[in-house]
Amino acid sequence: MDYATFPPVIVMGVSGSGKSTIGEALASALGRPFIDGDDLHPSANKEKMRQGHPLNDEDRAPWLEIIADRIGADLAEGEPIVVACSSLKRKYRDVLVSHAPSTVFLHLTGVRELILLRQAGRDHEYMPSSLLDSQYATLEALQTGERFVEIDVNQTPDEIVSAALERLADFQ
Repeated sequence: MDYATFPPVIVMGVSGSGKSTIGEALASALGRPFIDGDDLHPSANKEKMRQGHPLNDEDRAPWLEIIADRIGADLAEGEPIVVACSSLKRKYRDVLVSHAPSTVFLHLTGVRELILLRQAGRDHEYMPSSLLDSQYATLEALQTGERFVEIDVNQTPDEIVSAALERLADFQ
């Protein structure tokens, strides 16, 4: 399969769904750069989450613009990227694709209990598992007009990436 024609991909989902793991593996399979959106958060956002407070729309706005700019700039250079970013609300996703409308969201879905179990087995710099419920409360279902694929995370990373590659081929 020719991955050169694949659009940019944003791996989205709640904290603990595997965005970074799957994003890195997908980027590797596609031969593309990977960016973890968490690395682009301003320090004030990281500190707020570290203290157990969820971000609000005002906190997220500049961060989403940074990511959108990067996706658009890399695509303009002929280098569509893979980004891990929660992308929980439709208005966030609209910002993220504003510089690259061909972008496709890979939504990693899973039941709360499984995600909580995964969170317990990891150490995240600033995202405590206590914020998981706020993430699920904020999550808005993807809608008609959005370019997306949904994959359940109740399988191995290799199986998820394989399914993602197969389903993303529809967006070439």
